[in-house]
Amino acid sequence: MTGAQMLIEQGRAEGLAKGKAEGRAEGKAEGKAEGKAEGKAEGKAELLLRLLRLKYRDLPEGPLARLRGATNDDLDRWAERVMTAATLDEVFEGR
Repeated sequence: MTGAQMLIEQGRAEGLAKGKAEGRAEGKAEGKAEGKAEGKAEGKAELLLRLLRLKYRDLPEGPLARLRGATNDDLDRWAERVMTAATLDEVFEGR
């Protein structure tokens, strides 16, 4: 192997190592952000469920299913409505 070929191979190996390290760091950051978002949504859903049970007692399966499939925006909207809604249906009506 010539000196030029050795330098090319060395550069390729260094580039590959750098790319792998950057990819790992990016993947770790993305995973951490996703985990935080999921944890935040789970916490909101748990708190909203507690509030709904305190106010309306036993909950039918429909609202429970909606909580399980809710977005963060849904959870925020429903949490605000639970304070003023007279009925369980009022909490979940509309978008």
